[in-house]
Amino acid sequence: MASQGLTYDGCNFFRQRLVLSTLSGKRVKIRNIRSKDDNPGLRDFEASFIRLLDKVTNGTRIEINQTGTVLFYQPGLLYGGVVEHECNTQRSVGYYLEALLMLAPFMKNPLKAVLKGVTNDPTDPSVDQLKYTSIPVMKRFGIDGEGLELKVVKRGMAPGGGGEVLFTCPVRKTLRPIQLSEPGKIKRIRGIAYSVRVSPQMANRIVDSARSILNKFIPDIYIYTDHMKGDKSGKSPGFGLTLVAETLNGTFLSAEQVSTPQGQGDPVLPEDLGRNCAKLLLEEIYRGGCIDSANQSLALVYMTLGQQDVSKVLLGHLSPYTHLQLTTGLSSSDT
Repeated sequence: MASQGLTYDGCNFFRQRLVLSTLSGKRVKIRNIRSKDDNPGLRDFEASFIRLLDKVTNGTRIEINQTGTVLFYQPGLLYGGVVEHECNTQRSVGYYLEALLMLAPFMKNPLKAVLKGVTNDPTDPSVDQLKYTSIPVMKRFGIDGEGLELKVVKRGMAPGGGGEVLFTCPVRKTLRPIQLSEPGKIKRIRGIAYSVRVSPQMANRIVDSARSILNKFIPDIYIYTDHMKGDKSGKSPGFGLTLVAETLNGTFLSAEQVSTPQGQGDPVLPEDLGRNCAKLLLEEIYRGGCIDSANQSLALVYMTLGQQDVSKVLLGHLSPYTHLQLTTGLSSSDT
């Protein structure tokens, strides 16, 4: 265990700081967490995230002051095993899953995690997007085999949730260095249009509107429809679309759109959602790169944790999230 710790200010990059602390073994102290806010301190979803880290590690020490504005985190051993976690519905399962994708390959035991909560919301990457884009990135780094799986067991839309996701990942002692400099041309587009607690026709309307734009560019398009019923449909109505473009060199670029959560803002028509998602995918393709915007930070973490051999990857325009992470988000002071 490293003797020195790091001190951060504010709640920015909360997940990244705790994830990198866990991977490096350095303890961290985060001060002034929304200290000037009307409602200061950690939010419920952040507390839920800390509980998840506690479940996948052994010997982690966590101290939070009375107001929740100061957090001390001393990471333990990444243990893995079978974990079940009820994710807070303020954020989707993707918020928690992104961190597990970074941690899972380095655990002592293969991870089998069951996460319950919101599977699709407008804020975080959906489970579908992570399944179709993050898993291929992991395979590039040598994290593959039968033990790698991400599956939507039950779909739960915001704000009620009720979804369930199964994520299993094998252990890898070393990561394979990568050299990705040629994205290649687009060879096909796949997608999934989903709807829960609304008419199944919604998904078909989304598919038709998305195809009306994408058919102008490429003929090989197939968008699946997924309508879950009964106890597999969660607690809230909603619909959405995830699109993935695959290149000749095995690069996956994605875009997604989700309907407005029930009781929040103006409702959206399925036709508009399908067209907007298709345009977002075209914009993602225009940006280029061998890793799509949603997985830039995952690829950079894997490259950092790889062997001494140099990894090289071509990225498109950096997303605001990645840009801030590389420049100011992770700045700290030694304690």
